[in-house]
Amino acid sequence: MRFKEISGKEIIDVNQGVKLGVLGQSDLEIDEQTGQIEAFIVPSYKWFGLKKESDEVLIRWRNIKVIGEDMIVVESDSLSD
Repeated sequence: MRFKEISGKEIIDVNQGVKLGVLGQSDLEIDEQTGQIEAFIVPSYKWFGLKKESDEVLIRWRNIKVIGEDMIVVESDSLSD
C-alpha cells in the first residue's frame, strides 16, 4: 500500500471512540536502517482544524488494528503523548 492511498484517512481511537486526526496532516517516524514506518505523529487541532495545539499523539504502527476504506482504527491503551 502506498502512502498516498492512506493519506486522507481519518484516524479513529477504538477505545475512546474519538477522531485523533487525519493521516495526511501527520508526521511519520521512520526507522533509518529499514525504511519502515514505526509511528504516526498526529497533531492536535482546535477550532475546526485551524489552530494547532502543542500536544501531539504518537501512534505506533503496532497499535493500528484496521486500515479500512475510509479510516484507520487504532487502539489507545498503549498510545503515548
